[in-house]
Parts: sequence; C-alpha cells; structure tokens
Amino acid sequence: MTDTTSKHTAGAFDVRNIIGALLGIYGAILVVMGLFGDPDPASPDAPSGGGDVNANLWAGLALLVVAAIFLVWSRWRPLVVPTDVDKDLKRPDQPQ
Repeated sequence: MTDTTSKHTAGAFDVRNIIGALLGIYGAILVVMGLFGDPDPASPDAPSGGGDVNANLWAGLALLVVAAIFLVWSRWRPLVVPTDVDKDLKRPDQPQ
C-alpha cells in the first residue's frame, strides 16, 4: 500500500531560505561594488591591507557561495511540518 498523505513543508518560511536570500542579496551588492566601485587602489593603511586585493569582490563571492549552500540545503532536506500536532493540543477557547 502506498501512503496517500502528502508531506507539508515549511517552504518559504524555512529559516534557511531567509538566511540564504539575505546572504545572496548582500553578496550580489558586494560583487557589484567590487566590480564597478571606486577603482582607486586602497592605501597601504586600508583595512584590506592595500595592494591588489579587492575585498568587496572576494567577500561578495564568498557570500554568494554560502547563500547557494543554504538554498540547496533547504531544497535537498526540506523541513517537514508534523500534521498530528493539533490532535494533542487543547486550546483554551475549545470546550473540554
């Protein structure tokens, strides 16, 4: 026999989707700023150490990779919401 009940997943409300989307947005902004931002080389006393390192570009790419991992993880292993929770709970507005 096959089980005809379908699994209900959290979908867009899964926290991994929210984290992945936010990291993806921030990563895309950093990549754009790294590619099209101020082309002047950083001074030697800059936080990224100066030189030829484009910190915005590399940080943005790292954030995009982590965002992709979160989104793939939430698709690969979706969070299943149990359906039998309401059977055990007694709400105060329901008669005893």
